[in-house]
Amino acid sequence: MTVVTRFAPSPTGFLHIGGARTALFNWLFARHMGGKYLLRIEDTDRVRSTGEATQAILSGLNWLGLSSDETPVYQHSRLDRHRDVARELLAQGRAYHCYCSPDELQEMRTEARKLGRTALYDGRWRDRDPSEAPAGADPVVRLKTPLEGETVIEDLVQGPVTVQNNQIDDFILLRANGTPTYMHSVVVDDHDMTITHVIRGDDHLNNAFRQVQLFEAMDWAVPTFAHIPLIHGPDGAKLSKRHGALGVEAYREMGYLPDALCNYLLRLGWGHGDDEVISRDQAIGWFDLDGVGRAASRFDMTKLDNLNGHYLRESQDDGIVDLIIERLEGRSGLNLSEQARGRIERGLPGVKARAKTLVELADSAAFYAATPPLAMTAKATALLTDEARDLMRGLLKALTEVDTWSEGVLEAIVRVHAEKNDVKLGAVAQPLRAALTGSNASPGIFEVLAILGPDEARARIKAIC
Repeated sequence: MTVVTRFAPSPTGFLHIGGARTALFNWLFARHMGGKYLLRIEDTDRVRSTGEATQAILSGLNWLGLSSDETPVYQHSRLDRHRDVARELLAQGRAYHCYCSPDELQEMRTEARKLGRTALYDGRWRDRDPSEAPAGADPVVRLKTPLEGETVIEDLVQGPVTVQNNQIDDFILLRANGTPTYMHSVVVDDHDMTITHVIRGDDHLNNAFRQVQLFEAMDWAVPTFAHIPLIHGPDGAKLSKRHGALGVEAYREMGYLPDALCNYLLRLGWGHGDDEVISRDQAIGWFDLDGVGRAASRFDMTKLDNLNGHYLRESQDDGIVDLIIERLEGRSGLNLSEQARGRIERGLPGVKARAKTLVELADSAAFYAATPPLAMTAKATALLTDEARDLMRGLLKALTEVDTWSEGVLEAIVRVHAEKNDVKLGAVAQPLRAALTGSNASPGIFEVLAILGPDEARARIKAIC
């Protein structure tokens, strides 16, 4: 048997972080088992589904490296197939028309809740003759579910879960206007897409018992289920925007790397010993559903930041420089010069050691791409007193006479200049930092001086003198 998994988002909003983890688990399990991972866009809610949301989902999955192995299936395009299956069930006597009015249904629900029943529909049209139907009533189509016995799901995460069949009501397959319900469409699509494993959030566990009834009514093979616990915030409450429950695109904009985010999501509810940093290849080799825990995971932005910082430090400089340039050009609307790119490349090791996100990294590296006169922070401006500017004028003269522009030579010149003026090194180094970077904080100032090169460094110092 070839394992086939699927991720099936509804395009009524962004690809949220929980959905991204579900997609990742499906992708990894299919890769681990040598199978296929498919994508189905469940867009049957034509009022709330939007093209913008669909594009955001596809873009987010592509960025994470979780694109479908085949062309995505759009559920709305399969409505005729869904209707045909419902009609087949009617013809076999495994479904029936129900003519209940909205008032009757509300009365049934109220009574069922009073009695503590989960089955809210009482089956009153299950065996009645349609000739008894009120004139002009448009019926829904309901599945005839078993009245006795029990349904057991051998869930790969939750373990065996049992529900008594008398707690499962005859749910609707087709609405009165002929449109299929979610419960019906999902089963038909999973069968037609040959899905072998349904891996999804445990908020769908109750749906699984109804869906099993439909698989069995059609004499179709029931897929294996794996319902993974949801993600909570650090305080244990349901994950919300205040916890970081944003769209995947937002994490991209905040400067997280896709491999870092996938690594973090992998560790939310799944473990492999004490391993925290897990490469994509390792994840494929190690991932299995028996490693998924049953308890809800807690989302922690600090841990994500730390993991992303690790990935930044370990990333190839060329790729990171491209991302920095993209962000800096996006801010300014200008194309950076090759000289600016070269300075960022040379200075990258010094700035990425402290950064947790690409935003921080771009902020830290931006001064390498700036042109004099530099914008100054308040603290940098405070460093450029009249006395400091006098020291910079003298240093500029000393730097004009340098033949070998190297970090060691430049440090020696700055130190000698401080000694000649009977001041501590910091009295020269700090205003020099302000002049070169526009800030009071940067990588080592002699490193910065060397990377900027003689022409750029002198131009920046001259701009503040």
